[in-house]
Amino acid sequence: MEEKLYQIALHQADMVGPVIAKSLVAYCGEASKIFSTPINKLRKIPNIGELTAHAIKNFNAWDRVEKELKFIEDHQIKLLFYTDPEYPSRLRNINDSPLLLYYKGNADLNAIRTVGIVGTRMVTEYGKLLTENLVSFLSDFQVCVLSGLAYGVDTVAHKSSVGLTIPTIGILGHGLDRIYPSQNTSLAKKMCEHGGLLTEFNINTRPDKQNFPMRNRIVAGMSDAVVVVETKKEGGSLITAQLANDYNKDVFAFPGRIDDEFSAGCHSLIKDHKAHLIESGADLVALMNWDRSEDLNLSTNQPLLFHDLSPDEQNLLETLKTKQKVHIDLLHQSLTFTPGTLAGLLLGLQLKGLIKEMPGKMYSLSS
Repeated sequence: MEEKLYQIALHQADMVGPVIAKSLVAYCGEASKIFSTPINKLRKIPNIGELTAHAIKNFNAWDRVEKELKFIEDHQIKLLFYTDPEYPSRLRNINDSPLLLYYKGNADLNAIRTVGIVGTRMVTEYGKLLTENLVSFLSDFQVCVLSGLAYGVDTVAHKSSVGLTIPTIGILGHGLDRIYPSQNTSLAKKMCEHGGLLTEFNINTRPDKQNFPMRNRIVAGMSDAVVVVETKKEGGSLITAQLANDYNKDVFAFPGRIDDEFSAGCHSLIKDHKAHLIESGADLVALMNWDRSEDLNLSTNQPLLFHDLSPDEQNLLETLKTKQKVHIDLLHQSLTFTPGTLAGLLLGLQLKGLIKEMPGKMYSLSS
């Protein structure tokens, strides 16, 4: 429990963002050891310097940290440090991923497949129908649906998932001591029964405008595929799409009428080759090369035989068998999979115990 206090303190310390915090952990080990390291050693760590070292040694908001920890304990919230095994593996290798996450729910944050569904808060009937049909189609593909619990497309995606008992996770731009918008309080409660709520923000953090781009990077980072349903030319969903592109994730967008302002952002993504055009969930599944869930053999009770794997999984394993270890970029260059498909295949093979991920985005066969 003491270590959790130091993890929260490191997360809250002035001048210590995720990148610097991870550098500190790499050099010092556990969060508690960072606070006990002499200042002359802290300042010598690359990218730390005098001011950051003093900010750590002068940290004195322990009352606030203890209050945070008590709230977590009282409300059955999981505290996930980035070295925790339950921390979303898709986020871990992203440079600016959160140091710490607060999670309430029961969905697997490392689900076999994840789809982020985003779009305008002013969703039209057309956008609502697209979202509902997409979620319904994905129900057969062992997918966890991610979105931001905002008005519009986000709410439709979450509600549709809850109605079909598809795991769905709301990524929040505020602390878990509130729900925004408040009209989604009942929905959020249902999501925690078959999904969850996830945030990097402390309690007493308001849903301020600057928090939402930070929230969007978690949606993008945790998703194998990001689908933009409807968005204006300057819509916030374009930030999520750009982040997903930066993270080498697959991005998809639905087209609309050429004069529809709520489809203008989707058209821009498609024209600029930043998103694949899709007309249905079937298009998404085909482009991601996913099999239906009933075709997957994910049982851990019996060893998986080589012939139990899909042709793509076999192809990937054959490539890995030729080397002791290989970088993900080399795999992408030597195989024809899209980045999102490759990430999904690698995760699936890890869950089956056939390969392992090593530091630096290196992969090898399990011994």
